[in-house]
Amino acid sequence: MSRLKLFIPLIIFMALAAVFLIQLNSDEDKTALPSPLIGKPFPQFILKTVESGEETNHLPEEPVLVNVWATWCPTCKAEHAFLNKLAAEQGIKIVGINYKDDDFKAKQWLKAYGNPYMFNISDPDGQLGLELGVYGAPETFLVDSKGIIRAKHIGDLNTKVWSTLGPQFEALK
Repeated sequence: MSRLKLFIPLIIFMALAAVFLIQLNSDEDKTALPSPLIGKPFPQFILKTVESGEETNHLPEEPVLVNVWATWCPTCKAEHAFLNKLAAEQGIKIVGINYKDDDFKAKQWLKAYGNPYMFNISDPDGQLGLELGVYGAPETFLVDSKGIIRAKHIGDLNTKVWSTLGPQFEALK
């Protein structure tokens, strides 16, 4: 009986290792973090646009992607070409939120890499991002024509992600 007790820690370790391995190898989307804002209105805001400095307080009354980005974000740079492609080739309407960034740097970035956005909301202190539950840039929200948030994606948009989000976005039209 005493020799059997020596194997109990090993058995527990093996069981935990098996659970961890199963979880690691599951097909579950590990980037999915549910947002409590799904199905709720986009937060109200009065902020300036990056492009003109004029105040804005609403999104267009049509389905849009709202993309949270920043010049300091390397992943945002990686996704930017795909956003340009969505806007130019598929006519996808995108509103940007320039998150915790400098407007001058944002203008230079858009001039250098192209501007896929209808307009960019300047959020230098991250207050709008906080209200949206942003973890960091990039993040993208699907917002319907009534201003209701229908989906959220954390990370860069690319062909693989768009194969899932694209049909959801098209269903909003």
